Amino acid sequence: MSVVYEIRFTVRPEQLDRFNTLLNGVLDAMRAEAGFRNAVLHQDPQDPCRFMLYETWADHQQVVEVEIHRPYRAEWHAALPEILAAPREVSVWQPLRADGLGAQPALSRS
Repeated sequence: MSVVYEIRFTVRPEQLDRFNTLLNGVLDAMRAEAGFRNAVLHQDPQDPCRFMLYETWADHQQVVEVEIHRPYRAEWHAALPEILAAPREVSVWQPLRADGLGAQPALSRS
């Protein structure tokens, strides 16, 4: 079953362009990974320095052991202390149901 990561960022105002450039590079590269399902980047309409990234992957172990160590993530991870005003908040979620245009029926809990 897939796994979802919700990641919240508070970016230093002077680092917004760098944040977007580096994160867009990571998101573009992630699309080529076999276990990648989707990602959606959100920006707080009340605060242009707050972002929420929603990522869905096929397998948590694969993400922890392989995906976060991919070379294309190195520059991004190294830059985070300079880019972020506060540590990122990461939470892990288990999808139970997906709805939308063309969505599959609800996931079974059995």
